Amino acid sequence: MSAPRPAPSTPTLARVRRRRGLRAGLLGAVGLTLAGCSASGSAQGAGSSAEGAHGGEVNLVLPDLSSVTVMGGASGRLLLILGLGVCVLGLGFGLLAYLDLRRMPVHPSMREVSELIYSTCKAYLVQQGRFLLVLWGFIASIILLYYGVLVGLAWGKVAVVIAFSLIGMAGSYSVAWFGIRVNTFANSRTAFAALGGRPLPVHRIPMRSGMSIGMVLISLELFAMLVILLFLPPDIAGACFIGFAIGESLGAAALRIAGGIFTKIADIGSDLMKIAFKIKEDDARNPGVIADCTGDNAGDSVGPSADGFETYGVTGVALVTFILLGVGDPAVQASLLVWLFVVRAVMVVASAVSYLVNDWFTSARWARAPRLDFERPLSNLVWLTSVVSILATYATTYVVLRDLGTTGSWWRLATIISLGTVAGALIPELVKAFTSTRSKHVREVVKSSRQGGASLNILSGLVAGNFAAFWLGIAIIGLMGGAYLISLTGLDGLMVAPAVFAFGLVAFGFLSLGPVTIAVDSYGPVTDNAQSVYELSVIEEIDGIDGELEREYGVTAQWDTAKQMLEENDGAGNTFKATAKPVLIGTAVVGATTMIFSIIMALTDGLTTGLENLSMLHPPFLLGLVTGGAVIFWFTGASIQAVTTGAYRAVEFIKGTIRLDGVTRASAEDSRRVVEICTQYAQKGMLTMFLGLFFATLAFAFVEPYFFIGYLISIAVFGLYQANFMANAGGAWDNAKKIVEVDLHAKGTSLHDATIVGDTVGDPYKDTSSVALNPVIKFTTLFGLLAVELAVSLEAQGRHTLVLWLAAVFFLAMCFFVHRSFYGMRIQTSLEDDDTTVAPPSSNDPGDAEVPRATQDDAVATGSGPGATSPQPRLPAEDRELIETRTGDGR
Repeated sequence: MSAPRPAPSTPTLARVRRRRGLRAGLLGAVGLTLAGCSASGSAQGAGSSAEGAHGGEVNLVLPDLSSVTVMGGASGRLLLILGLGVCVLGLGFGLLAYLDLRRMPVHPSMREVSELIYSTCKAYLVQQGRFLLVLWGFIASIILLYYGVLVGLAWGKVAVVIAFSLIGMAGSYSVAWFGIRVNTFANSRTAFAALGGRPLPVHRIPMRSGMSIGMVLISLELFAMLVILLFLPPDIAGACFIGFAIGESLGAAALRIAGGIFTKIADIGSDLMKIAFKIKEDDARNPGVIADCTGDNAGDSVGPSADGFETYGVTGVALVTFILLGVGDPAVQASLLVWLFVVRAVMVVASAVSYLVNDWFTSARWARAPRLDFERPLSNLVWLTSVVSILATYATTYVVLRDLGTTGSWWRLATIISLGTVAGALIPELVKAFTSTRSKHVREVVKSSRQGGASLNILSGLVAGNFAAFWLGIAIIGLMGGAYLISLTGLDGLMVAPAVFAFGLVAFGFLSLGPVTIAVDSYGPVTDNAQSVYELSVIEEIDGIDGELEREYGVTAQWDTAKQMLEENDGAGNTFKATAKPVLIGTAVVGATTMIFSIIMALTDGLTTGLENLSMLHPPFLLGLVTGGAVIFWFTGASIQAVTTGAYRAVEFIKGTIRLDGVTRASAEDSRRVVEICTQYAQKGMLTMFLGLFFATLAFAFVEPYFFIGYLISIAVFGLYQANFMANAGGAWDNAKKIVEVDLHAKGTSLHDATIVGDTVGDPYKDTSSVALNPVIKFTTLFGLLAVELAVSLEAQGRHTLVLWLAAVFFLAMCFFVHRSFYGMRIQTSLEDDDTTVAPPSSNDPGDAEVPRATQDDAVATGSGPGATSPQPRLPAEDRELIETRTGDGR
């Protein structure tokens, strides 16, 4: 039985045209303003050596890398060419894993579901690709206007910057494509492997898919940067690196923001149906489940893949920039550059070797085991890779840098990187203390939910997030402090501001686990999707399925064991998705210090003038420190608002279309419509927030350069703690629900309902707002390089009044999009809507209580009339009483 289908709640054509016209007019006005000031600036600067005066990092020239010799005569250039070979092998490793996954056995019913998920993911990514090209065109026009017209760089250099910005964005986009294809192979294969009743294959398949993505991602990024170092003229390498990094950040920011909004709209819309209709997890009749699976890939695969690609690239560019700006001796510059990229190549090998060793050990240890703690092999892999990476770092650094500078410089630099490597293993352990199903914090969330329901569930989750932010912050401070102390022991003879370089190396060390960090993060979406694929395939209801599995695949199906293993593995995936988030945000914040240093070097003429402005005694600097926090909190609210409105729209649609009688699964048409709703609100929210951040960067860069420095420091610091708080609170709520479902077997109870509510609160916390802050910080810092140079150039031409007017224009544009991020994303309905009770679900469904169900007419769908509000479900007739035990409390 179904309720009437609501009409889509879309604005009228006239409103759409007005909005597009206003947006186009605003962007056009900004472009004309920049073009005008650029043209006039160019006229004034004719005849001067503009390239030498402006352009910052774009004019950096690489030293002769072949001058570096190691191991008795091997040149640095040869080592980097060998690094290219490692990248090719890494790409081959990922491709072989991909082909192996595709050949694995899978039942057609499961393959059909995974291919439907992939088709919806393709549609989403194609749409995002078009959207990215529009955003890239806008960024490219700013690069063209500034460097080509105002600064007066040679048009060839300008073309290189623009081309490599496109390459960087394409890199982020391509690894996202590869990630969803691998994951949608792995999810159905994992679900099928669970039927055998052995846990080892259920672990190995998502682990293999994760390593495939990790190896391809890191190898592709490193390959692109090595090509710049080895095969492009040294005088345009700076342009290539800056363009590449801006493109990566643009792609990652857009895909992270949009993916985070999409996945949580779908997840919340699907989860709330469990409360409204008392249906099971991933019920095939729920049209929101396919969108939820698509969202798992859009938010937990596409976003992290693009984010990881950008993180590794931007961190490398930041260190290259520091070496060329902060190290005076070209020979030392060359040695450090060769060392950095050789270490990165060695880390790829270390990760691959560690994975193979861990896989062999895990297979030998649990080959025939009936049970497996799915978190244990993942933790073993992280720690094994850390140890191998640290040993490889010391060995490589000794070989390449043993003759560098003062005695012992090689071990100092290796130790600083190793501090970051330790962080890559230590931070996941800290995160598990707040998000694992064994965590006392998570169990506290469950206990508080027993008597306090959703209210105390949410409060306990907030406690976990706050404590996590404290301990993770202290850990990062301790590691950075250690790096600072080591930098005081002689590195000042090699460079200026050695502490800043040390901080950049800590960020570099965070990422030394390379493919493994990406692999354990990618493990989660596969395990989540595998559980959904199992339910959506309705394989248990196929006539003669037991005989078919025996005959065709030699599998004796163990249905109950399979479902239990998939649930337990999903809990492990949730935990390790949570562990990767603080590593990436920590890298963004620590690495941002190196990029900010580049701006400071330009503003102070190499730390020779204006240093007194980097003080609280300089009011603009202090005001900038305060301003950054405001932007972080706005962004957090805007991203959650986009999820809230989109989820409301998805819930509204699902309630009007779900059929619980006479069908076994939702129609493909209804499922695709939910995907369209998620995509619509993801793109709308992402565009508004992106433009708000874009104009904020321009406005604050034009206000005053040192105000902007304070602003960049502020968004990094506020972003670090806000992201860690939200990611860990969300992880705690997520796994509290998993404990109720897996350990307590309490689905369908009021306790389960309370944890579902907590989980839906945590969804945008952990997978939308927190994760998007990482690329936002880096994009703001990178684009800020261009923005502040533009402002300083105009000031140098005596156009102070114009700069202030432009700052005001950009600020008003920012305020417009900040305003729209709420008022343009509000739920279009009235407060006077009434509930309408419809017939209950089928008697075959859990619970037989009459469930209030919202209905909508066309007027409400367009925001012009009354309709229905969210459901007010009655509790089940007999809510099982859970017996309080102390099981697991001591863990």
